[in-house]
Order: sequence, then C-alpha cells, then structure tokens
Amino acid sequence: MATVSVMSLKFSTSGRHALIHTVSKVSPTRMHATYLFDSGSEADTDRVGRRLADALLPGITVALDGQLGSGKTCFVRAVCRGLGADESQVNSPTFVLMQMYADGRLPVFHLDTYRLGDIDEFLAIGAEEYLLDPEIVCFVEWAERVAPVLPADHLAIAIEQTGETARRFVFRASGDRSAAVLRCLRSAR
Repeated sequence: MATVSVMSLKFSTSGRHALIHTVSKVSPTRMHATYLFDSGSEADTDRVGRRLADALLPGITVALDGQLGSGKTCFVRAVCRGLGADESQVNSPTFVLMQMYADGRLPVFHLDTYRLGDIDEFLAIGAEEYLLDPEIVCFVEWAERVAPVLPADHLAIAIEQTGETARRFVFRASGDRSAAVLRCLRSAR
C-alpha cells in the first residue's frame, strides 16, 4: 500500500522556525511532526541544542545527517552543554568511532559512522547495545549509513548549510517518544 501524506505548515511569529504536521494515510491516527529551525549563527545553534537538551528523554537515539562541516559535532556539543556535561570533552568521534560523555543530566554516547565500511562494522563496535539502552541518549553522525539498524522510534535531524554560518535544522520524529521530545522542543522558547 502506498503512503500518501497531507501536510500543513505553520510559521512562528518570529519566522525563524516552522512546524510541519504530516498525517499518513497508512496510519491515519498517528501524526508525525517535522520542526524546522533556521540558525544564523553558532549562538542560534547553541540555543536550539540547549532546548533539545531540556527536552531529551533517556533511551532516545538522535540520528544526525549533513554534509562535512555542517555542524553535527558542534550541535552535539551544544546539547551536551545543555545537559551539564563538560563541553571541552565533546569532539568528533570520526577516528575513534565513539565518545561517551557521562557527567551531565543524561549520559550521552556519540557515534560516528563516516569511516565505517558497512552496517556490520557498526554493529561490531557494540553500537546496538547503546542504541537499545533505556538509560542513555545516543547521537549517531552520518546516520543514513546505518539507518536499517536504528531504533524505529528515533529523532532524525538533518543539518543543511544555508550560508557561511547559517544552518537549517530539520527535526523529524518517527514514533511516540521522539514525537514527545519534538513537542517539548518546539514549545520551549
């Protein structure tokens, strides 16, 4: 059965972010939301990262995608700062594949799949254990590379460079828990 979506778009009064509600014909009772946030600076990115930190629940996986230099690690640093973790410890896990930041409100496991050859390599580093842990938050950079093994209910964030320091963040919920995080994120100011 094909999925047909109906979308409505609402812009905030500031015009900086938008909310898209998508209702699928396949599951008419379930609504998945997409939240758009346009960041004009690192300070804006820091603010939305801290807002996400306030909204996060234990056991959530956050799938990050965006081209090289789009700010995935910078965004994780902002979220960790918002969680009370030592931001100086947050760096790209490209070469070590995984970093752990356990000194904040929630422990964060930060994984990077850029250098991995396939999903089997991702699973070989024990990633599945972290993705399914109900006590931690997982951030997965280059998540599209391992999409088939991500939890069905995760928060996806696509980061698009729209200028030298400007970014567009597209947050998508894929289930009830990630939708709850998204509702909390968009209601925070």
